Amino acid sequence: MPNLLTYWHTVKYLKPIQLYGRIWFKLMRPHINLRPAPPLRLLKDCEWKTPACRNASLVAPTYFRFLSEIHKLTDRGWDDPSREKLWRYNLHYFDDLNAKHADMRSAWHRALLLRWIQENPAAVGTGWEPYPISLRIVNWIKWVLRGNSLPQECIQSLAVQTRWLAQRLEFHLLGNHLFANAKALVFSGLFFKGSEARNWLGKGLNILKQEVREQILPDGGHFERSTMYHSLALEDMLDLCNLTFTFADAVPSLWQPTIISWRRKTTLMNRWLSAMCHPDGEISFFNDAAVDIAPTPIELAQYAARLGFHDQPTPVQNPTILADSGYIRIDQKNIVLLLDVAPIGPNYLPAHAHADTLSFELSLFGQRFLVNSGTSCYGNSSERLRQRGTKAHNTVVINEIDSTEVWAGFRVARRAQPVDLEVVHKNGIIMVCCSHDGYRRLPGRNIHHRKWLVHPSSLTIEDEITGSFHDAVAYFYLHPEVKICSKKIEAGELALQLPNGEKIDFSVKGGLLSINTTSWHPRFGVSEPNRCLSLKFCSTFMKTEIKWHGSSL
Repeated sequence: MPNLLTYWHTVKYLKPIQLYGRIWFKLMRPHINLRPAPPLRLLKDCEWKTPACRNASLVAPTYFRFLSEIHKLTDRGWDDPSREKLWRYNLHYFDDLNAKHADMRSAWHRALLLRWIQENPAAVGTGWEPYPISLRIVNWIKWVLRGNSLPQECIQSLAVQTRWLAQRLEFHLLGNHLFANAKALVFSGLFFKGSEARNWLGKGLNILKQEVREQILPDGGHFERSTMYHSLALEDMLDLCNLTFTFADAVPSLWQPTIISWRRKTTLMNRWLSAMCHPDGEISFFNDAAVDIAPTPIELAQYAARLGFHDQPTPVQNPTILADSGYIRIDQKNIVLLLDVAPIGPNYLPAHAHADTLSFELSLFGQRFLVNSGTSCYGNSSERLRQRGTKAHNTVVINEIDSTEVWAGFRVARRAQPVDLEVVHKNGIIMVCCSHDGYRRLPGRNIHHRKWLVHPSSLTIEDEITGSFHDAVAYFYLHPEVKICSKKIEAGELALQLPNGEKIDFSVKGGLLSINTTSWHPRFGVSEPNRCLSLKFCSTFMKTEIKWHGSSL
């Protein structure tokens, strides 16, 4: 259990609205407005472009696959307590309306839409919490814009849901929740017409004007520093651009400059996402990240192209320094190296942060080689805490303490700050140096210094710790498909092999090598066994070397 000091180091970063907003949100219960829905805006000659598609989650008329689990919508309904909260959230989103091959399931969709209305009375249950309302509003409207027709009961419900949402905006949470709330108001504000719809539109646009400015950093990255949430934010931005193209005549002229700026930001966001992907085309795992939650990077890039956002060629930079968000990509023959020299996220919103400062991920010969933990669960479990902890990432742990104090499911107290970043590219060698102060709270007031040296056929990692400490361990997590061919544990040497046959040499000087079986979590609900190379410091300095010799194919 956290002590008072932990609470203080958590609460002191919050904005006042996050404190009094929680009280207001808990105590206030707005009136349920059941008045008839406003009239719909005409959809004649609709210019709506096909959005990014997820994989289908509706696998039979009443069977759903979420978080790698398939369950039936039973007689216990949409709030079955035997299902975890996040699974139930997904059930209420209605993402499948716009998933791949959705037209083939339209009859199932219509039945579920009507069932949802019958079994989810206004303001009761998980489905009426602001976040699922927000995603559901957008998905229902996107479904109509694709050429489907909502039953009149659904149109009436859509208006009731929007009215409820407009009084339950998540200012106490901010971040992606408030962004989703505002996006839903804009969708309803343009889908309906009349004075009530104009009020929804104005409220949503005013929130988004501030949130886009704050949440999308100048380098294009999302401010929570999660590749998964960045992908979701990019989808949101593309959807908003799509919608404002479709209803261009209904958007007040004073908002046009703001909307034009959003269109420019999507290009930066696409470039950022591309820089943070591995050669396999999928995202890297920094902070909360897993595949199959957001549309794939290629789906998002194709969506942007359908909207006419064709990325202009830019000079190839190596390394690519994403200075505002705090990541570096080094992309050379046979190697892609992604470095985390970032703050954990916005100080007042570290909900999706991991204690992963100075971690990195590595692909060799187009295949993932070193991986961070990934994310398989939310909630308050010990497994959630383990996956957020420093030990689950490719970095250094001192005295078995996390570099950033992650606790509960989404809380953070004292946090590491990266300092003294230096990047040098000279004579074919790239050097990146950085330190962090997350361990200064320990008795030895320790600082972790890390240096990466990238040569044409090797990567060297030099770790140094200032100040006294009881023990320190550097962790390196192998992708599950990497094989250990031979090992000389006492000499600190390993011969490794990638799936395609390439041989990799791994060695350590100044550290004691051990090998443990652990797990990797590329998707929610998935745990794949892999190997962890643990390197215990013999002194204050340790050098790790990874060598390759060119493709053996």
